[in-house]
Amino acid sequence: MTWIIAVVAVAVAVLFVPPLRRAVLTGPIFALFKKILPPMSQTEKEALEAGTVWWDGELFSGKPNWEKLLAYPVPQLTAQEQSFLDHECEELCRLADEWETTQVHQDLSPAAWRYVKDKGFLGMIIPQQYGGLEFSAYAHSCVVQKLSTRCSAAAVSVMVPNSLGPAELLLHYGTEAQKSHYLPRLAKGLEIPAFALTSPWAGSDAASIPDVGIVCKGQWQGREVVGMRVSWDKRYITLGPICTVLGLAFRLLDPDRLLGAVEDIGITCALVPTDHPGVNIGRRHAPLNAVWQNGPNSGKDVFMPLDWIIGGVGMAGQGWRMLMECLAAGRSISLPSSNTGMAKLAVRGTGGYARVRSQFKTPIGKFEGIEEALTRMGGNLYLMDAARIMTAGAIDLGEKPSVVSAIVKYHVTERARKVINDAMDVQGGKGICMGPNNFIARAYQQVPVSITVEGANILTRSLIIFGQGAIRCHPYVLKEFLAVTEPDAAKALADFDAALCGHVGFTVANAVRAFGMGITGSHFVSVPDNIAPETTRYYQQLTRFSAAFAFLADVSMLLMGGDLKRKEKLSARLGDILSLMYLCSATLKRFEAEGRQEADTPLLHWAIWDAMFAAQNAFEGVIANYPNKLVASILYRFIFPLGRPYVVPSDRLGHEVAKLLIEPSETRDRLTAGMYVPRDENDAIGVIELALDATLAAEKVEAKIRAAAKAGKIEGRALGGSATLPARHAMEAGVITADELALIEQRNRLRDKVIHVDDFPADFGLGEARRFELRNAA
Repeated sequence: MTWIIAVVAVAVAVLFVPPLRRAVLTGPIFALFKKILPPMSQTEKEALEAGTVWWDGELFSGKPNWEKLLAYPVPQLTAQEQSFLDHECEELCRLADEWETTQVHQDLSPAAWRYVKDKGFLGMIIPQQYGGLEFSAYAHSCVVQKLSTRCSAAAVSVMVPNSLGPAELLLHYGTEAQKSHYLPRLAKGLEIPAFALTSPWAGSDAASIPDVGIVCKGQWQGREVVGMRVSWDKRYITLGPICTVLGLAFRLLDPDRLLGAVEDIGITCALVPTDHPGVNIGRRHAPLNAVWQNGPNSGKDVFMPLDWIIGGVGMAGQGWRMLMECLAAGRSISLPSSNTGMAKLAVRGTGGYARVRSQFKTPIGKFEGIEEALTRMGGNLYLMDAARIMTAGAIDLGEKPSVVSAIVKYHVTERARKVINDAMDVQGGKGICMGPNNFIARAYQQVPVSITVEGANILTRSLIIFGQGAIRCHPYVLKEFLAVTEPDAAKALADFDAALCGHVGFTVANAVRAFGMGITGSHFVSVPDNIAPETTRYYQQLTRFSAAFAFLADVSMLLMGGDLKRKEKLSARLGDILSLMYLCSATLKRFEAEGRQEADTPLLHWAIWDAMFAAQNAFEGVIANYPNKLVASILYRFIFPLGRPYVVPSDRLGHEVAKLLIEPSETRDRLTAGMYVPRDENDAIGVIELALDATLAAEKVEAKIRAAAKAGKIEGRALGGSATLPARHAMEAGVITADELALIEQRNRLRDKVIHVDDFPADFGLGEARRFELRNAA
């Protein structure tokens, strides 16, 4: 008995007396940790420390504070911002016709470009003191979304200057002289900005850019000064072919140590006027026939003064940190907004088309096969817009959510791709034949661009979301990493000791909670009192998934260590779980923010069930591919002790979702809110809206005609190719009135315009265009 007491006493002393614990336990672990941990470069350290942790941290905690989520303010537009959307944005949509933009101008029209510049579209993020509009992130998002429902060139041309680029970098890091010179000119459209980061040899691995600036002496404005001789070769630069000021990222070297003792100063960002000698711009890429300006630029040994560095010479070498911090904000807005806009265009247009277009005497939207596609479209869009709004709101709260920005970039663009593909399947032949009456083909062509830019989706999913999230969002991992870089040995060990002890307790607590909630089906998890009753189980199950995820992530990092980074498939699935919990959180937040609209509940339920089922599959995907099968078996029993809680959303629920897309309602309007919807029968979307109204108005009349035909009073079959003939017979027989016949005729005329497929001369008009060129040349 005495020796047992002694052993227990020693164990207690080792665990609870910090100096002894560090000497006996955490000290050796720390030494091993430092040995096996790959060295962290300054660039990697800056990337990890960039941005902020927001709701993603709560999801990683294993016990998310739902009261905190519900307390986040719902973003609102100011009167000025709403007016801009209703008037200036509406007018730009009218000016920027997609077909004319791509087929005639291969750019925005001159009139549209003038309007963009004159009305301040390029200066939405610039403060009013510099002549900008100083819009909120939410307003910025709404503008980009609306333009994306009309014309991709307009959306991208406005989006890029207000995202990661010269204006954003100047606002945060520029000198007062740089701000005073450039920001008013950018706000008024006197300068067109572009930012050049990507090179042929450094795409996703942007930190390894080979473009180099050498600090040296040279002639500037008639005198010898210390400056930089920069060489670069960039590509994929949006607005690059027409920009007047180029934000340029390069590695700055100081071999003669003219600026100090450091030779490799690091990645640096400068503002370069494109009329400066040696700057080469003007050529264009053709990204899937999109016509926003995009192309390469280059320079060879271009001498420029040091005060062109953004922030001045004191910010030399700080470019990577600058880019990482600004990317989190820009990436949270640009692609989520533009892709949600595209999805709204697809959902509203395709839903209306599916009601107007009939086959076998039935609107195609009522066929179960079509319903399946419409269901996915509606449910995905509801979730996408929820994520867009909540994330833009985070930016307005002052957050720079680096992990969340990666989540919404990846998942919103992937869902947009699914929505567009489903829309194309529903429209069939109408969708594949391009022309002014086709609203979906350009989106179908160009959606891969969104998948590729601002961090290719494969890389974002497999390396960034969990790879960065596991370090940034975890309450202890970053502290453990930073302890390794601490130069003071005593402080380093103390920091590591505190972080490791907290980490162990965190892991054990989540293991217990995950198992307990699994055994009880999470029915006893407390949730806020002020939530909608129909969402209670979602909050409970998300809490369960959060604990299970935190436990699974910790075990994975413990067993695989640095190898987890190389096991990209496992890392991707762990990232999926974190992402899907964020998307569900945003969806629940939206339902509350919009007043718990009962009519919208099919969208809510389908979106949550689909996401939770996918998260469940991701859990299984990790466990099934675990390198240690014994541990995998234990993990499965901890996480799913009673089996899988979710199945796919039911067909009955899908039917309710699809119905919402094919008839006018407040729900349909909320689902596609903020898009450009002209009431013009010569517009591809406008004619669908008018035809949908006419179709519903004509349905009661058609019911009378069918009843009369069934009773033998009239000939019910259309003869001689005339769809209107039975209706005329019905009027002559007194079954319907002349006004009702007019409804049928109006419906038929608009329906025929909707289903019309564009056609062209045999040479697509190229021969006439060539003759026109020759006449002009003569």
